[in-house]
Amino acid sequence: MAIQICVPKEVRQDEQRVALVPDVAKRLATDDLQINIQSSAGEAAGFFDKDYEVANIVADSAELLGKADINLMVNPPSDEQVDQLKEGSVLIGYLNPHSDLDRFTKLAQKNISAFSMELIPRISRAQAMDALSSQASIAGYKAVLLASNILGKFFPMLTTAAGTIRPSKILIIGAGVAGLQAIATARRLGAIVEGYDVRAATKEQVESLGAKFVDIEIKAEGEGGYARELTEDEKQQQQEILAKHVAASDVIVTTAAIPGRASPRIISTAMVEGMRGGSVIVDLAAEGGGNCELTKAGETVIHQGIKIYGPINVPSMVANHASELYAKNLQNFLELLIQEGAINIDLEDEIITGSLITHGGAIHHAGIKEQLEGAS
Repeated sequence: MAIQICVPKEVRQDEQRVALVPDVAKRLATDDLQINIQSSAGEAAGFFDKDYEVANIVADSAELLGKADINLMVNPPSDEQVDQLKEGSVLIGYLNPHSDLDRFTKLAQKNISAFSMELIPRISRAQAMDALSSQASIAGYKAVLLASNILGKFFPMLTTAAGTIRPSKILIIGAGVAGLQAIATARRLGAIVEGYDVRAATKEQVESLGAKFVDIEIKAEGEGGYARELTEDEKQQQQEILAKHVAASDVIVTTAAIPGRASPRIISTAMVEGMRGGSVIVDLAAEGGGNCELTKAGETVIHQGIKIYGPINVPSMVANHASELYAKNLQNFLELLIQEGAINIDLEDEIITGSLITHGGAIHHAGIKEQLEGAS
């Protein structure tokens, strides 16, 4: 009997992405795999029911999830969706593993094997499954476009009959995947770009994209490709050097976020007050509290003429391509999970066990188990 792969419509407010696009659905569908999509699940991303030629279109969420062997989602399931999941099935998606921990207790009680795409190990073998990177790249690109819409200036230098317009100066804070894409996008738009990261190893990457690296002479490389937390002395040194670059910038895009932790505060209110009127900050770390002290998630704050925008769920704003990349991440993960027409949860595999939160009626992931025990 074929494995039933099911894709429900996302229930998060304003979510436009879908976990499976028609092209990837077509590649997955075989005699051993049956694709099922909830009606209109892909419409917000530009994919209509008729485009899913190989899939069964199911109107009712309970019917869809009740027969699924594997459930593919973008966001964590709602409580109602958890109740509708078939016992013993597999759930794969962005499960927000460091919050709403009660959800994992419920999933374990239903014997769900739940994989969180945020927890895919950042190793070479897993690059094609790295959804954090694919979605961060989109967020970095879109953040610069959002800034260009808000800023009352041109990005590039323009020579006109009325005179020459100087190019805008843009500072990108954080040189991870999102930051590097933001640098590349700002450069393509003709701006003068600086890039900053506490990880000194990113200097070469920043400069390779045509930006100037802001060097504060602190090396803060941490585990998993993320930066370690700075000491108080290092934070003071960071603030003193960055303040000059912040003051000279027309646009700042901040991208410094670590899953499961509060976003590091990098831009103080005093630094904002040193900026020129009309300048813009786009804070991609808003959902984690923001890199700017004045950021409010989902809002635009105007402080002494400076606009601080804290967008949420930025990849959803580029829903078509974000869905396409995410679906390919899922496809590559499924190729690891499904072997010879059967679901094979190999707990010896680093990728499988690293991203698996609940399995066999229990909490499998050591970090989540520790959080749950601490909360109780």
